[in-house]
Parts: sequence; C-alpha cells; structure tokens
Amino acid sequence: MDVVLRARRVVTPSGEAPRSVGVEAGRIVAVDAYDAPSPADHVITLEDDVVLMPGLVDTHVHVNEPGRTAWEGFPSATRAAAAGGITTIVDMPLNSVPPTTDVVALDLKRKCAEGNAFVDVGFWGGVVPGNLGELRALHDAGVFGFKCFLAPSGVDEFPQLNASELERALHEIHEFDGLLLVHAEDAGTLERSPEPHGRMYREFLSSRPRRAEDVAVVTVLDLAARTGCRVHLLHLSSTDEVPRLAAARGSGVPVSVETCPHYLVFVAEEIGEGATQYKCCPPIREAVNREELWRGLADGVIDAVVSDHSPCPADLKQFDTGDFDAAWGGIASLQVGLPAMWTQASRRGYTVSDLARWMAESPARLAGLTDRGSIEVGRQADFCVFAPDEAFVVDQAKLWHKCPLTPYDGLALAGVVRSTWLRGEPIEVDGVPRGRLLVRGAS
Repeated sequence: MDVVLRARRVVTPSGEAPRSVGVEAGRIVAVDAYDAPSPADHVITLEDDVVLMPGLVDTHVHVNEPGRTAWEGFPSATRAAAAGGITTIVDMPLNSVPPTTDVVALDLKRKCAEGNAFVDVGFWGGVVPGNLGELRALHDAGVFGFKCFLAPSGVDEFPQLNASELERALHEIHEFDGLLLVHAEDAGTLERSPEPHGRMYREFLSSRPRRAEDVAVVTVLDLAARTGCRVHLLHLSSTDEVPRLAAARGSGVPVSVETCPHYLVFVAEEIGEGATQYKCCPPIREAVNREELWRGLADGVIDAVVSDHSPCPADLKQFDTGDFDAAWGGIASLQVGLPAMWTQASRRGYTVSDLARWMAESPARLAGLTDRGSIEVGRQADFCVFAPDEAFVVDQAKLWHKCPLTPYDGLALAGVVRSTWLRGEPIEVDGVPRGRLLVRGAS
C-alpha cells in the first residue's frame, strides 16, 4: 500500500470506530482494526482529537465561470471547497455565461475548469424553454442531470419553465433515465404575493411564502408520478410538504430532496433590518420551520445537505440601501458548511456519522457518483480530517471564496477541518491543482 491512515475515530458506513485505512493508487484497499499490521510506504497516525470522515460531496455549487468570474471561479471555489473538507463539487448550469444548456457551453465550461480545480468537478446541464432537443446530447456528453426553474431564476439567460414545458422535459429525460433537478417555487403564487420593497426581512419573507414551494412541489410530484422520471427537489426551505414527500416516496415516486446549511442554522426572527447578506431564494424561514427541517433529515425524508454556494460582489447585495428586493439572492458558504452544520447538529444530539451520511454519502449517491462518499474498500481515497471539538470564529476576509461576503461572518463555530485528502494525498490549496473533471457514468 502507498499509505495507511490510522485514527481513533473513523467514520465508515457501519459507524464510527478506531480503524486503519489503507490506500493504493488513490483507492481504499483496506479498512482494518486500528493496530492491524500495515505494510505500507507511509503510516500516518492522526491526532486523537480528530475524526477521519469521507471527503464531502457538494452537488449544488455555482462556480459562475465563464462569464461572471468576478463573482467566483474554479480556482477560488475549489480552494474554498478543499479548505472546507469537500473533495467533489458538481457545478450548476446557471450564473455562468453562457449557461450549460448545450454541449458547446459544456465544452467551454470544461475548458475553464481544466487544470484549475483543486477538487474533482462534475457538471449539471440546464433545461430552459427551447432546448429540449439539446438534452440527450448533454446527457451523452456526461452531465449528471438537468436543472430547471419554475419561477424566475434571477438571470435573464436562464428562463423558467411553464407547466407544459416541465412535463415535456420530464418525458424527454425519462427516455434516457436522466435526472431532473427542480427549483420548486411556483411563479403564479410569487406573482400574487406582496412586493418585497424595503429593508425589513419580514416583508421579503412574505414575498416568498411557503405556499409557493408547496404548490410547486405538488406539481413536480404529480408529474413525476405520471411520467416516471426521476426528480430531485433543490434547497427545500418549507417543511409543509414533508409529509407529502414521505408519502410520495412510499408510493414509489422517484423523488429525492436536499436542503442547505443556511436553512438549518439561521432563523428569520434573527435577521436584522437591511441584512441582505441573508437573502436567498427560497428564503430562510422561522425557527419552528428550522426544527422541522432537522426532523425531516433525521427521518430520512430529506436526503442530503449541500451548500447552494452562490456568491456575488458586495455591491450587488445593496448594502447602501438594504433593499431586499434589489439585492442579489445567494449565500456564500462553501468553506464553512461542515462546521456550521456540526455546531447545530451536535446541539441536537446528532453525530459526525450523521453529517457524513447527509453531506458525503447521500449527495454522492443522488448524483450517481458511486466511487466516493464513504470510507470503504473500493472507494476513492477522499478524506476530511475534522477536529470536532476545536472552535473558531468565521472571518470572511480569510475565506477562499472570490467574493467572501457571507452571513456566517463573525459566527462562532465548532469544528475545524485540519486537512482534506484527494485520492490518498493531502490537498495543498497553495500548490498545484489535482482535481479531475468528472463525467457521468465514468466513475
């Protein structure tokens, strides 16, 4: 073996225990007792205060390159990911110009990422009005699935689908057993909701009501049941539909669900006047809703926790006016998601093994990344060395995000990522990028 890592706490699918993990040619080839004989070139014994976790998999990242590289880019985003214990990201098709809605755009995005990624990178395709004929070619070119919006996306080059366009997309994607990711907010409900003008968060929250998510989720579930197409609901913030989601899954509807750290950490009641760094869509909701999200995770109705990392330059957050309507909606969090989650999870009695399931194993499975997401023989040797009892205060000036403005700034968090390993070697964020570009089905 090339290297053996010994740790008093190793998270595997069967739980947490002292283990030695053997790596050869970038793959895990042994998971043995802590003191098992280790014929290897290097044996590394980790500190007693750390947990060896699988490298996290974040399937909801807006890298924004090409086109909006002043907002983010592959070098900065993947450095931030590595610093946060993430070894694989899947890039969203919008906020870049052009969006990833045809193979030409996908090829351009891959050229931007090639040689500039510190972690492995895959790509989602996009579904917009008029590109139905591009979807199979994108699928054949290796995207992991397709994203659509049911309400305005926030960028003109990625328009929403109406109900008939959504149904046609589902039929088309089902033909090649693809996956459709849905931003599930109903456009009609949003149009009938109050305008969010002003500095008060409660007015913005009223403009994105729970009902907008609820109506959209019902639409998606009904069409998924009718077409048989696999669907994934993005960034669930409202828990009103959790019972319906559980029932749909129980009846065989092929649906999966994610939520995000900001919905599990922050609450509407604590967001101050003009604090537009908290704006995202769908919005951060009330404390009662946050606890229901945690229960949805614990019950397995919500499968995964991913970042929806969506940074922007500070001026787009409109701090001079504090106007929630005018401000860009998106939260930068790629580097701090794990400690933010651990701070809240540990208070509720959840374990590091739970985090590994929600933030590594489940996202990998949902994207079809069968070679990663857990520490077991045959998987890629991607690791996060995490010190759960070490604390720090977030300083956005020290984050790798190109636009590090974040609502986590100044927040005291528990848990520090000591190192992140990709294919059996530690990632050096000031070194040479070693990330690979991923193609669906090639793992």
